[in-house]
Amino acid sequence: MKYIQANKKIEYGIWAFTIVVFLLVVILHELPKGSNDIAFLKALPKVNAFINGTCFVLLISSLIAIKQKKISLHQKLNTTAMFLSVLFLLSYVANHTFNPDTKYGGEYSGIYKFILATHIILAAVSLPMILFAYYRAWTGNIEGHRKLVKTTYPIWLYVTLTGVLVYLFLAPYYS
Repeated sequence: MKYIQANKKIEYGIWAFTIVVFLLVVILHELPKGSNDIAFLKALPKVNAFINGTCFVLLISSLIAIKQKKISLHQKLNTTAMFLSVLFLLSYVANHTFNPDTKYGGEYSGIYKFILATHIILAAVSLPMILFAYYRAWTGNIEGHRKLVKTTYPIWLYVTLTGVLVYLFLAPYYS
């Protein structure tokens, strides 16, 4: 009974965290932005793209590791991806708190808008899925983890890849 109660508390915590992150992102985009001359803060979009790209490689490597039955390596790669995702979230919040929004001014705006829209929607949808999948694996619910990962993995992979693509679209327009 205690185990079930602990699971429910963690599940509620995952949902609460997801809601807080969602609200924080919405609020960040509504706050006024100033111009910022601090070099480190100006570099945050590039840092975010690097983190996304690294997570993409980690996720591919993790899939290869589990297919080769290298469970320990699979766990380490996913834990590293989770850690980097937390760093990404902190960097994203700092970037959108201190840096002005960057508008795309190129000729491929339709493609850019599609990639950006799907990136944003799937990033929001994937957050609780990623957390639940990781939690299920952590607690030994491997069957539950496998079921959830069948949907979660390709979405997370897409979000990390499109995060890099969004940066590449916007890179010429960062001031």
